[in-house]
Amino acid sequence: MPLKIVIARLNHETNTFSPIPTPLEAFEPSWDEAAYRSQKGARTAMGAFLDIADGINATIVTPLSATANPSATVAADAYTLMTDAIVRAIEAGCDAIMLDLHGAMVAENADDGEGVLLERIRKIAPHVPMCVALDLHGNVTQKIVDHADIVVSFKTYPHIDMYETGAHAGHLLMDMLQEKSRPLVGWRQLPILSATLTSNTSASAMQRAVAAAFAAEKEDGVLAVSIFAGFPLSDFRDAGMSVVVVADGDAALADQVAEKIARQMWNERQGFFYDSTPLRQSLAHARELAAGPGTGPVLLLDHSDNVMSGGTCNTMDVLEAALAEGMTDIAVGPTADPQAVATLISAGLGATVTVAVGNSVALAQQGITKTPLQLTGKVLAITDGNFRVSGPIYTGSTIQMGRSVLFDIGAAHIVITEERVEPYDLGVFTSLGLDPASKAFLILKSRMYCRPVFVPVSKGLEECDSDSGGPTSSNFDLFPIRKVRRPIYPLDADTRW
Repeated sequence: MPLKIVIARLNHETNTFSPIPTPLEAFEPSWDEAAYRSQKGARTAMGAFLDIADGINATIVTPLSATANPSATVAADAYTLMTDAIVRAIEAGCDAIMLDLHGAMVAENADDGEGVLLERIRKIAPHVPMCVALDLHGNVTQKIVDHADIVVSFKTYPHIDMYETGAHAGHLLMDMLQEKSRPLVGWRQLPILSATLTSNTSASAMQRAVAAAFAAEKEDGVLAVSIFAGFPLSDFRDAGMSVVVVADGDAALADQVAEKIARQMWNERQGFFYDSTPLRQSLAHARELAAGPGTGPVLLLDHSDNVMSGGTCNTMDVLEAALAEGMTDIAVGPTADPQAVATLISAGLGATVTVAVGNSVALAQQGITKTPLQLTGKVLAITDGNFRVSGPIYTGSTIQMGRSVLFDIGAAHIVITEERVEPYDLGVFTSLGLDPASKAFLILKSRMYCRPVFVPVSKGLEECDSDSGGPTSSNFDLFPIRKVRRPIYPLDADTRW
């Protein structure tokens, strides 16, 4: 008899301070056979799970594939409907479980979204082998490590090893099923709330932590080592950094490796703190870079409103400050403002229009409201906002920006869209006829995903935070963080561990 395996995907990185709601529709869920079709061949952890299960001719049950861009707390009815589907599939009976989760989901009815799901699963399937693939930004909890046999996370940010993570976790599960190994999980939760920008795995303390994980995985008996940066804007008890180790039949070894690497991270805790530079100072440095050697634009990375961390794609702080400093030859892309798009399309191609742009989404959780910019310019292009990604991130997928307009205000060309979009492809500009490499400055609402695409055509970059606050700022002082455990570094500078 072939093995029966339940495979599902449910991903959401919850920014509890984001003003962007997260209803069921945000996940665009696929159910049952449609879930299988949506993920077969995908470079995701679930895609790897399906390849492994198909490779052994297993009977595969795929109750759900659902993922939503980072946004606010997940609606209770959405969380219940999706997790119920997974639980029902397992309740019907299976030989193994493979889950592609995130690790930083907060729902209205479950602060620990993944942990609560795994706890429910264990109540109905206490002995069924289960592997879980998680995002590097997962906030790992005791419930997660208590109820999963195997936990493996991404080791890259930007995340380019999603499929490889699933393959790692899935093959460990196959070994478990064949009694070639007996995985046991150990972990350490550190009292560090790390800034997302410091989780770049090609630099600094995070790079060294991941290198230590790779080295440990070469030791006898160590099956997997995962470094979790955590996601600091999920305001619940267990937000923060951790290390999870899977060892073969040796809980003491798993515990020892987790302790060693966690101590290394704690000793380098300053490397996980991000000190935001005042915006005016950042722009002054950007102008110095522009005047220096080399060709191409200087990238102004607006990490205070990063879409893939729950940003609105609507704040205008960086452009407003750049204009105030007299900077010109700027491209901005994109700014999400459906009302401005409607006004400009109504005016028509070639029209000169004065319109309110951006700053229209109140940041209620932070107690912040901003004033839209009144800008006068010419409508240079109008498109449906759809284009195919050329890569290297999400290659071949389709970006849907909604109706989009290229608006020329003289000092800047602004791509204004109906939908929030992370600028991880040149098509954000080129689909509207603008060559981003021809500009002096590019304002991009992105932390990391833009870098593999835009850095090669640029002459440098400057990270720009908002002085007045944004939904994904790296300055924790701008957020009313209440639920996370204390003391925790850097909120409590004298934290000891």
